[in-house]
This record gives sequence, structure tokens and C-alpha cells, in this order.
Amino acid sequence: MSVNSPDELLLLFGARDQNLRTIKRIFNVEITHRRGQIRVSGAPHAVEKASSIFNKLLLLSRLKGKLTAVDVRDAISLEDKINSQVESDLRGRALSIEISHVGRRVHPKTSGQLNFIEMVRASDLSIAVGPAGTGKTFLAVATAIEALKSKLVRRIVLVRPAVEAGESLGYLPGDLKAKINPYLRPLLDALNDLLDFEQSRTLIEQELIEVAPLAYMRGRTLNDAFIILDEAQNATIAQMKMFLTRMGQRSKMVICGDTTQVDLPAGIKNGLSDAIQRLGGISGVSIIRLTKSDTVRHRLVQSIIEAYEYKDI
Repeated sequence: MSVNSPDELLLLFGARDQNLRTIKRIFNVEITHRRGQIRVSGAPHAVEKASSIFNKLLLLSRLKGKLTAVDVRDAISLEDKINSQVESDLRGRALSIEISHVGRRVHPKTSGQLNFIEMVRASDLSIAVGPAGTGKTFLAVATAIEALKSKLVRRIVLVRPAVEAGESLGYLPGDLKAKINPYLRPLLDALNDLLDFEQSRTLIEQELIEVAPLAYMRGRTLNDAFIILDEAQNATIAQMKMFLTRMGQRSKMVICGDTTQVDLPAGIKNGLSDAIQRLGGISGVSIIRLTKSDTVRHRLVQSIIEAYEYKDI
């Protein structure tokens, strides 16, 4: 294994070689270094484990810019996990979303969520498909707030189709705002989970955050905006085309949905599945598919999703 500089070697070995001594003691191996090359010797199994831990710590140190004794202990305790999952866990610990002035941070809890955050940050147009509880909406809103705080965008636009989930609510009393509020409630819930009530109300009053039904997007051009379409499986193909073409200069767009929960009338193809087929090969468009293993709601939700995957019951 090689390191890039003496500073990186110092970071990896720790102050007074504390990390080095810990790994040598636990795995009973000898560790030497010369000209940026680290050599581990001893019993083959112990060498393999110690080398694996060094690689993980090197990855973590490059991501965080530092290492602590807790990082070393965690890397050792995680050694029995699958290597790819461990690396994702370590990257996830280094990656977080800062979403408020008080310094609250949101951390991805699965490798899929980690990849989702990285995709949204890197792409102008991101599409995330996955079952309920995988954090699609929550993480998209959190990343949008981070972008607003960092002044990468001037406003956030949260959009949702006004489609009922399997039952008609009939006539709704009140003004227009009261009528559309039930459809937009999930987006407002995600917003309120991330910001306190006064923060979110102030941002909405200042029109820095807008929550609107999909039908309200026609005719608009959204510049300098972070735009999120939630429950996109309930948009028709025509609505999806209309929404996608609202994207203006210096804007970022995230589309979230679950193609197993379509509430459109029978015979109408949903715009989310259609968009994935049409846009998959376009440069600048990223698509991720989250799975039930990325579910972070109550522990029973993942089992419920699995139960409903069997259609012939």
C-alpha cells in the first residue's frame, strides 16, 4: 500500500504512531514503511485483515482530512462486513448534508442513500426510483436546503402531482391553499423535519421555498432554482415533459418516485417510467434505483415491502 505524502502517512499512523501501534497489537503483525510504501508482515490471515483496515483508514482520512481513535476502532469492528459495504459506510460517515444555521447535519444511512446524495450534487438532472421509506424525498429536500444555504441556488421549488392514492376525497372546503394542502403535505412534512417551524415559515413567506402542485408549473421558467418533483410516478407523460422543460439556467432538478405505487387511472402510462426510458442515455442525466435494503423507516417497513412483492396471494 502506498501513501501520497509524509503528511498523509502521519495522519494514517496517528500522533506518536498511536494508530500503527493499535493495529500491530490487535493483529500481531509487523508494519514498516519506506518511501511512501507500507508493508505488513505476519500470519497471512492477520496481514490481510490489517492491510484491509489500513486501506479503509486511508480512504477515510482522504475524505475527512483527519482520523480519530474512534475511527480506528470502528474500522476494526467493521472488518467482518463485506468490503464494499464497509467502504460505503466510511464514505457515508465523511459525507453529510448541513441543512440549517444551527449546524444540524443529515447523514446517509445506507450505501444507496450515499450514492443518491453524491449523484444529486454532481448532476443537473437526477432521477431516483425506489420503494417507500428509502429517503428519496427527505434527502432531496435536505440537499436542496444545503444548496440554498450555500447560495448555489436562489430558491427551492417543491412540486407534487395532485393525485389521490386510491380513493377520492371529493369536494374540499376552503380557499385554494386549503384545497391543495393535503396533496402537498408530504413535502411540507419533509421540510418541517429538517427546519424548525419558524425557519420554514420564514423561507416560504420570503418565497425562497415554494411548494406547489405540478399543474402550476406550466408556462414557467425556473432559473437559479433547486426543483424537486415528488411522487413522479403519478405524473402523466405529458406532465413529465412539461415539468422537465421548466428547467432554467443554473438550476438543478431532482425527480423522485416509486413505480410500484402508481395512482393514475388504468391504461395511462406514468411519466416516471417513460422518462427513465427516454433520458437514460443523455449526458448530464443521472438515474439511481434504491431498493428495500435502503429503507430507513420502522424496521417492519422492509418486511412489508417484501410481503407485497409477492403478487399471487
